[in-house]
Formats: sequence, C-alpha cells, structure tokens
Amino acid sequence: PVLEQFRLELQSNGLLHFVFDMPDRSMNVFSNKAIHELWAFADWLKTSDVKGVVVCSGKKSAFCAGADLSELGAAYDMIVAARTEDRFDIAYNHFFPLGHAIRKLETAGKPVAVAIAGLALGGGCELALGCHYRVLTTDKMAALGLPESLVGLFPGAGGTQRMPRIVGLEAGLDILLNGARLSGEAAVNSSLIHELVEPGSEIAACETWLLSDKAHATQPWDEVNYSSPSLANIMATTKKVRADIMTQTYGHFPAPLAILDCIEQGGHQPMDAAIRTEMSIFSFLIQRVEPRNMIQTMFVGKTAYDRAVKNGTLS
Repeated sequence: PVLEQFRLELQSNGLLHFVFDMPDRSMNVFSNKAIHELWAFADWLKTSDVKGVVVCSGKKSAFCAGADLSELGAAYDMIVAARTEDRFDIAYNHFFPLGHAIRKLETAGKPVAVAIAGLALGGGCELALGCHYRVLTTDKMAALGLPESLVGLFPGAGGTQRMPRIVGLEAGLDILLNGARLSGEAAVNSSLIHELVEPGSEIAACETWLLSDKAHATQPWDEVNYSSPSLANIMATTKKVRADIMTQTYGHFPAPLAILDCIEQGGHQPMDAAIRTEMSIFSFLIQRVEPRNMIQTMFVGKTAYDRAVKNGTLS
C-alpha cells in the first residue's frame, strides 16, 4: 500500500516494521488519513508473505496520543448540520473505519506485536489492544490509557470491548470511566502488556516473540474455547456502578452511562458484533452537545490558554 502517515521497513529476518510516523507532526494522532492507511495496510497484510509485524512509532515523544481533535470537531459540525434522520448513519460511517481497521489487523492471519516507548492513549491504546503481543518500556512516560471519558466521549474503536476482556471488568471500568493510565509493573500485573523492557529494547523484544514458537495470530476472544461473560455476571458489577454515577452526576454526563451501555450490550457478544454495538452507541453520543463543549473547554481552550501563558500573550 502507498502510505504517508506510516512507513514499511522490511527486515532481513522476514519481519516487517510498521512505523507510525506522521510527517510534519511532533506527535502521532489518528487523523482520517492515518485511519484509512491502517485499513489499507491490514487488507494488504492478509495476502503478504511477511512472518510477522512490529508496530512501532517513529516519534521520540510518544507512540500515539489518540484522535486528531480538530478533525473530531469538524466531524461533529458535519453531523449536527445534517438532517436529524441522517445523523446516525453519517456518524457511524465516519467513525467506524478505525475500529474496523484494527479488527482487520488482528484477524489478518499474521502475528502482530507492538512496541510502546511512550504514551499510547485513546486510539493509540486501542491499536495496541488489537495487537497480539504488547511490549512496554520502563520509561516513566510510557503508559497506556483511554482518557476519552474526560472529554465526554468513550473509546469507539473497540476499547470498551477489548480492555475489559484483557484486564477484567472492574479494572477495565476504572480505566474507561476515570481515564486511568497504566505503566510499568502495574501494566504487567494487570495483563495489559505481556513484557516490560528497558528503553531501546522494545523492538528487539517484539521480534524475539514473533520469531519464537510462542507467536500466534489469534486473539484470546477469537479462540474456539473462549467463553464470554454472561450478561448476568456483567450486570452484577455494572448495576452498582451505574447507580453510583447517577447519584454523582444526575445523568448530566452521558459518557459514563454510554460506557456502561457498551459493556452491558457488547460484553457478552462475539467481537465482530461487539464493536458494532459499541459504534452504534458512540454514534448517538457524538451527536450530543456535551462532548463537543467538553472538548472545546477542557482541551482546545485549555491548550490555547497554556500557549498564551507560555508566550506572554494572555490578555
């Protein structure tokens, strides 16, 4: 595939490095271009003859910081400008490609390992969750997290489905609802990552696994003997959490309730159905004014304020 946001580096050992390295950006984010390049790569990978893939970053600062919020704002404006009866379809079709691309990657039939040497937040974390093996460095800045709830949304590329399946429902709820980040031994102990290494060793660790007899190209939830939790078991945990959220917020913050909807409705489904359930709920949430206002106030506005303070131009 022809790529601009990523690059391909074929190694002499038959492995392929899939390097996320956006041009003219100090930080990788999931723009529309990056999402569609990931989709194209996953489609190509199915028919390739590479032994395996190392997903890594070409940036020193982080793996991926999440969504391109300027594009997210433009998408919101496009959705709410449409006829009410068309908004769901527009939202679903616009935002589902990232979740679908990650699903294509994890089912392409090739083992995929990810080397995380910095922050992997939002969509970056979701991409990591879609890889079969996750390596994290001990660098104090290296961490995984899903902070979308802090700006009125939730991870819509499979994050509400994969995270609880990997770390367990209670730990997954803490990450999803509170924007918690995991790094170091905490990430290992939670089973969020498979291996913790010194900075500079992450790619070699991925390659060692990919070339070993332990490498596999199937996620736990796609194994024949995988057993999804029952709705009753999920509800036993989420019912109290939902009641606590209603007591604290009176329902004025829709994102936490939508996260619980995703887990309750999708947590007992096969992954292909679960990510579509998640996107259906996301497509309703993104139409609401709360996430738009929270992004503008808590991120765009705060970033502009901090920049003005730093430059001495605050008036």
